[in-house]
Amino acid sequence: QVQLVESGGGLVQTGGSLRLSCAASGSIFFINAMGWYRQAPGKQRELVADITSGGSTNYDDSVKGRFTISRDNAKNTVYLQMNSLKPEDTAVYYCYADVRRTIWSRGDYWGQGTQVTVSS
Repeated sequence: QVQLVESGGGLVQTGGSLRLSCAASGSIFFINAMGWYRQAPGKQRELVADITSGGSTNYDDSVKGRFTISRDNAKNTVYLQMNSLKPEDTAVYYCYADVRRTIWSRGDYWGQGTQVTVSS
């Protein structure tokens, strides 16, 4: 089994910053991509940012220049530094990981979600 545990969400004022962390543990042979999605009330889950094992990153246009994704492969951990937060960033943020448990098996795993609320 693979578990993803998130931390770092909370309440912040407009213009503030938060840093999310997500640590993967369990039966892990290798982790390909890791990333963050978010889901606001009444909306579909959307990709915020992801990062490959080699460090290549991808961002949604709405967060470019404000959010930075990074990862520590030795710790199987991905981070999301969120600066200049806006009320529209309010959502539940979910971590995900594309994990190889063995050379032959691969699956997507999700964290439980962490609430980020930006007050105006």
